[in-house]
Amino acid sequence: MQLAICSYSFNRLLKRGEQDIFGYITTCRELGCTQLDPWLGHLEPLREGDRTGREDLSEDDRRYIDAVAQAAVDAGLPMGCIAVDGAHIYEDEPAKREANRRMARRWLAIAAGLGATRVRIDAGGPEEMPDDVFEVIKAGYGELIEVAAKDGVAVLTENHWGPSRHPANVVRLLDEIPGLELLFDSYNWAPGKQGDGWLSCASRASSTHIKTFHFTADGQELTQNIPAVIDLLLDAGYAGPWGVESVPRAVDEIEGARRTIALIRKCVEGREAMAARSA
Repeated sequence: MQLAICSYSFNRLLKRGEQDIFGYITTCRELGCTQLDPWLGHLEPLREGDRTGREDLSEDDRRYIDAVAQAAVDAGLPMGCIAVDGAHIYEDEPAKREANRRMARRWLAIAAGLGATRVRIDAGGPEEMPDDVFEVIKAGYGELIEVAAKDGVAVLTENHWGPSRHPANVVRLLDEIPGLELLFDSYNWAPGKQGDGWLSCASRASSTHIKTFHFTADGQELTQNIPAVIDLLLDAGYAGPWGVESVPRAVDEIEGARRTIALIRKCVEGREAMAARSA
């Protein structure tokens, strides 16, 4: 069973200065993860280039990338999916689009240096995604997919914000943009669209964020039916990593990640045990 924790799950620890990327790697190893899914916030030293608009990597960047990559190797945890905010494809102004594209290409180079296999970059744009907006998004993703493929890196969209909160838009992106993959988030759907999103997109997932907020005493999640979404993913043949994105309200972040992993394990291993009994 493949397990990962998106490092956004520890954003409060990061903000308080109680965790950095190296602490994240250690925590993932201690919690039984099989890969690392860092959010760019945990790679803060690399963000200076984003702020200055540089696309190339400095010598300091490369030394830091090498140090992080070595820490991952030492922990026995390969890099999986890097979640990149702020490099979304669509902006109304061409100059802003190009600035975002430079940032995206920069993070593709960072991913290659870290040995990551996937990078999540948002579509951006208005929720309704009219045809002219879609064409900009399609062209932007097409360019990045071509660049990323040279280093064996996949580009993922996510149902996150803007048009991607609507299942029909996610399906259109995946259907019409060759090579684009999906980071399936269990929670981030427009109001009333979660069921549609689960049913239409579970079969398209190549990576996941299982989102959790509130737990009962016996380990169930109160916000959504996690066993149901895991069943749908398994029924659709999902065999990728189970990614945790916990945002706990009543426990600390490490405990929130621990409880989410326990719930995922219970669901997946329960299905495996049932299949074994019926074989």
